[in-house]
This record gives sequence, structure tokens and C-alpha cells, in this order.
Amino acid sequence: MENNAALQAEFRDELRHILDYWRQFTIDNAHGGFYGRLTNDNHVVEGAVKGAVLNARILWSFSAAYLLEEDPGYLQLAERSLAYIRQHFVDQQLGGVYWSVTASGEPADTKKQIYAIAFVIYALAEFHQAKADDDVLELAKKLYRDIEDHSYDRIRGGYMEAFTRDWQPIADLRLSDKDANEKKTMNTHLHILEAYTNLYRVWPDDHLAQKIRHLIDVFTDHIIDLRTHHLHLFFDEDWALRSDFISYGHDIEASWLLLEAAEALGDQALIRETKDLAVKIAIASTGGLNPDGSLSYEFSREDNRLIAERHWWVQAEAIVGFLNAWQLTGEMHFHRIFQAAWTYTKKYIIDGQKGEWFWGRTADGAIMEGEDKAGFWKCPYHNSRACIEVIRRLEPAYT
Repeated sequence: MENNAALQAEFRDELRHILDYWRQFTIDNAHGGFYGRLTNDNHVVEGAVKGAVLNARILWSFSAAYLLEEDPGYLQLAERSLAYIRQHFVDQQLGGVYWSVTASGEPADTKKQIYAIAFVIYALAEFHQAKADDDVLELAKKLYRDIEDHSYDRIRGGYMEAFTRDWQPIADLRLSDKDANEKKTMNTHLHILEAYTNLYRVWPDDHLAQKIRHLIDVFTDHIIDLRTHHLHLFFDEDWALRSDFISYGHDIEASWLLLEAAEALGDQALIRETKDLAVKIAIASTGGLNPDGSLSYEFSREDNRLIAERHWWVQAEAIVGFLNAWQLTGEMHFHRIFQAAWTYTKKYIIDGQKGEWFWGRTADGAIMEGEDKAGFWKCPYHNSRACIEVIRRLEPAYT
């Protein structure tokens, strides 16, 4: 096994490289905040809209990095992101946050996508841990109440996907054109769970704890296929299944986020259950592994077709999820998978010349064309979080 201190040093270096990229290339001095999009060659796409998810993930990443490293430059950039979100994304009149704003900061797409609101809660809670701020915590609580008031399904459980600006039903519920247009999704529930878990760390409210338990129940009752331990992806409002895809990256990501939620609650019985689930989901996700150490994107059971692209975020989640599985079981094959995923990422995903991580590689190993280095979905979140998680988990005191 590789020396933990040396491995930690590798991940510390990579975390610094990632955040240095965002500090060097993405700050929008003309309009405030951060640019909405950079090409793979680091060219700013003028006029690109700025997404709520991108900006929330920037806020989370620099806040989390400051908590780890206490670099005042990281806190300064977190504060910059926080100020921009408050001024431009938060809907002061009707609640929630806008899905996107223009390059100059005016509302663009004003729909209330619950996924985006969850990420802002997640980021605000992280900032409050980095620098205690009662106003920030109050905003996180307010957005939490917005989700509960408008999105929570009191009849069938779980959360509805999206609404108009004034919280009315909306025709297009999708996060992107790659998604099915359905009222409930695994992805949004996973990141509400993640957001609520982080909020609970700074606000251990009893009602919030009940909601975290409910979300874990939603996963065990509806989202996790308890025969295969893959996650189902799309549902109607009655939880009828509306897709037949496997998302390997979401599988391995959920394996450790579910356990993290149970651990935040401190319920030992629930922790035991989710530990067992975490290992079973990690085993299921090994079906997407490739001989080169990478994890494939998706598998369509409808036509028995593997989508063998190697996306950056999938590799980041594999790094954390398989390290977690090793720590839970002590089984060395999980550690070997973790090491192989990191080796693949260093060799093929990290852009050693122009910085940050490539969007991904095709099945034949080519860099995926036409994808962003920074953009609506390409954020310093999965990769910085993977670095932070590995550094933390390799500490001698970690249990």
C-alpha cells in the first residue's frame, strides 16, 4: 500500500492546482463574480450566462478549501462568490434562486430548479463553517424552508423537481437536455440529501433531522434497486420508474453520501444500515470499471449499451467511493480500485499543460471535443471535493 503521507501530499498539490486555476482564469473583473464559461483552451466565452449551480459549487469549493488549509485567499474568493450569489441569484421577492443570470448579472432563466437551490444551501452551510455568519445561516434556512414549502410531496414523499419563478407547475422540469422530463429524479434527491446533511452540521434542528431520515428512506424505498444495488434515475410523481439506465458515477457517489448523512445524525442503527448499503452499492458500481482503471459513464439496459465515456466527475467520485469502501471493509481490492482510478485520473483527466481537468475521454481514449473547462456544469466541486475527502480520510485519526 502506498504511503498515506505521500498520497495526501499528491492530493494537496492537486487541490491547490485546481483552485489556482479558478483563481487565475475565471474571475470576472468586468461584471463581478466568475465567468460563465471557458473553453477547453481557457478562452472566455463572452456573453455566456452564469449558472446557479456553477456559482454555488465555487462557493462550496473555496469555503471547504479554506476550512482545510486556512489560506486567506480561499476565503476571499468564497466571499466574492457569496456576495455575487446574494446580489444576483437569490430571488428576494419570491424566494429560491434563479437557475441562471446573464453575463452582466440580470435574471436570465428564472425557474426554480430544486437541485440548484439545494446546492446553494450546501454552499452557504460550508461558508458558515468557514466563517461564522448568522445572516448566511439565515439565508440557508430560508432556502431550506422554500424547498419544504414548495417542493416536498406531502402525499407521496420526496421532492418535486422544478417550478416557475412564482412556484407554479412548469412544463420543462429537466436539469439539461440529457435528462428525462420527469417530476422526481435521483439526482435532485441525492443533492437535497447532501445539502441538508451539511446544513444539519451547523443547524442541528429536529425537523431537519426528520427530513434527512425521510430522504434516506426515499433512497431505500424507491431509488436504490435492492436486487442490483444500482440507483434508478427518473420517476413520475407516484414513484413509477421512468428510465432503465445505470449511472455508475451516481452509484458510487451515493454510496458514500448516504453514509455521510447517517453519520451526521449519529444514529448508530442507521449508520450500520447505510454502511452495508454503501458497500453493496460500491460493489454494484464496479460493473462500470475498465481495465485502465477508469469508470464508465452509463449503461442503458433498454438496449444493452455501454456509454463508455470517462467523465471527470465520475472518476472523482470513484476515487472517494472506493476509498470509502476500503475503509469500511478493509478489503484490499477496493484500495486497488481507488489507486487505479487516481492513476488513470492523473494520466488522462488532469490537464497538466493548461490546468484543471478535462471534461473526459471517449471510449478510445481521445479527449472529448467541444466540452468546457469551466461552465454551467464544469465546476471545481467533484474534483476539489475528492481531493479534500482523500486528504481527510488518510489522516491517522480518521475512523
